[in-house]
Amino acid sequence: MKLSKIREILPTLDNVKFKLENGTSVPEHFHVTEVGQITKHFIDCGGIVRTEKTVNFQLWDAGDYEHRLKPTKLLNIIKLSEEKLGIEDAEIEVEYQGETIGKFNLGFDGKYFILKNKQTACLANDACGIPAEKQKVKLSELNSTCCTPDSGCC
Repeated sequence: MKLSKIREILPTLDNVKFKLENGTSVPEHFHVTEVGQITKHFIDCGGIVRTEKTVNFQLWDAGDYEHRLKPTKLLNIIKLSEEKLGIEDAEIEVEYQGETIGKFNLGFDGKYFILKNKQTACLANDACGIPAEKQKVKLSELNSTCCTPDSGCC
């Protein structure tokens, strides 16, 4: 989800709620401790230099049970970060503490913002030398036109 999309959604909500893809809710008393832009400048395994920019939200459960982040407050934080930091309209990446700090893509299901699991991938498959994954086929499901023992063809 891009920053422009969350700015579009927030005014329609009464509360800001997050949950993980597995259904676990982020405690309602979370804080957004950071909004920023991260620029990643790197080289992939095929030798291509790449640059990626993401908008980063950091969620934190402080044990402050009286705290509730309202949509207007998050919108104000976003607007301030755009003004002061020059944040671009990029994809949002959310950091959230589990057993370690996790990084998630962001989705929305109409009620909750969903912290969607991220996956690593090779960006240079053609240069990497990793063979394409073979398609798995159940032999029992193949349409066979070969002879059967009692068909008389053998």
